[in-house]
Amino acid sequence: MAYRATKSGLAAEAQGKIKGKYDQGEAQRALTFISQKIGESFNTAGDMDNFQSQLKDGVKLCKLVNAIKPGSVSAKKYEKSPTLPFKQMELIGLAIDQMKALGVPDHEMFATVDLHEAQNLHQCVIGISALARKIGAYGPKEAEANKRDFTEEQLKAGQNIIGLQMGTNKGANQSGMNIGNTRHIVD
Repeated sequence: MAYRATKSGLAAEAQGKIKGKYDQGEAQRALTFISQKIGESFNTAGDMDNFQSQLKDGVKLCKLVNAIKPGSVSAKKYEKSPTLPFKQMELIGLAIDQMKALGVPDHEMFATVDLHEAQNLHQCVIGISALARKIGAYGPKEAEANKRDFTEEQLKAGQNIIGLQMGTNKGANQSGMNIGNTRHIVD
């Protein structure tokens, strides 16, 4: 159990917003993905308490990255579930490093404290879902690069074209504007 002071003021408001983003359905989907991938059955309910308690020691996360890429984390590190918080956090950190190595971008990844001390479980769900998407388990298909190569001639030809975002010389304009003059209204 994490021993942190109760948040108050703006910190409590920010923490409330973070907790408000948590989606039980997505969390359940992430836990089900882990259960299927590592071949173990456990409680996959999506509530915050269960999500954190299932993953807090880091063992299931290490098993997950080893199931995806064997040998990512030494099995000796997690053969016996650690009880000391710093050992649990070490396992979570090892799993996070391997998830990043498997292609999960930093902006979708979570920090160790997000999971171990339940600071941002929503971000943990995002990170696990991103890993599932990377390996094609569920979620939208990853986009592929569509690199384009233009010749110098094509690039120079494009410099003579005025893009629509830069405006146009057709349609309404400011001709006839008299700045500083009075309006001439005729009945």
